[in-house]
Amino acid sequence: MPTYMDIHQLDGITAEEVAKAHAADLEVQDKYGVNYLKYWVNESCGKVFCLVDAPNPEAARHVHQDAHGIVAEKIIEVQPELVEGFLGGVEANAAGAAIIPGGGADARDPGIRTILFTDIVESTALTQSLGDEAAMVLLNVHDRVVRDALAALGGREVKHTGDGIMASFPSAAAAVRCASQIQRRLSKQEEVVTKGHPIKVRIGAAAGEPVEHHDDLFGCTVQLAARLCSHAKPEQILVSNVVAELCMGKGLPFRPLGEVSLKGFDRPVQVHAVDWPSETATH
Repeated sequence: MPTYMDIHQLDGITAEEVAKAHAADLEVQDKYGVNYLKYWVNESCGKVFCLVDAPNPEAARHVHQDAHGIVAEKIIEVQPELVEGFLGGVEANAAGAAIIPGGGADARDPGIRTILFTDIVESTALTQSLGDEAAMVLLNVHDRVVRDALAALGGREVKHTGDGIMASFPSAAAAVRCASQIQRRLSKQEEVVTKGHPIKVRIGAAAGEPVEHHDDLFGCTVQLAARLCSHAKPEQILVSNVVAELCMGKGLPFRPLGEVSLKGFDRPVQVHAVDWPSETATH
């Protein structure tokens, strides 16, 4: 059965009201062959995202209409493995709300994720100059350093891109600290040099809601993070303005770079660089 995510814009709604609506969904869903799995609620933005198994979008809409009349503004089909990769296997509390791991039943997960990309600088040239075997050694070092940092800071690997890794974080601050840890570890050249060739990576990160302007799971956020990674200089970390805003008060060292034009975006994007040499590894 296909899996869908529906999106509600419900300004002023409370988590308790969403919990009641979800309970009503569960009362009538069997009539339509639907299974509402969990939901993410962001009270500050008035956004609710529901994850549901349904034979088709209409069946899911009928459940909402029958149960409480609060029909989603849009509903998109999602791949369960991508939901798992981006949002993680998050648990739900008794009311069906997704909760942040380790945060308790009231630590509701708003669904915001920070997407991070790493990219080994001039990976093709390295392969040509070093040969496949030596280049693979460098790639393996990169992979180990990145995966160790993800494990330490709560990131999830979404996929390996061939010359980098794409990851997802529920915390923007954790994503920035992870990126900084990666750069610091790779800067220790004695650990990562093969035939005099250090590994240098560029990193980009962006944050957003599960479904944004395009009907695609984290579509705009993924594209922006990838473009920021491509735009970064060797050993640089670039993040979107949203990431910097989510990290306010965390003591992280951002340097505003102003507006940058990026391929695929109609308007210039506010970009910040992370001053990672001065960023500590504290959580």
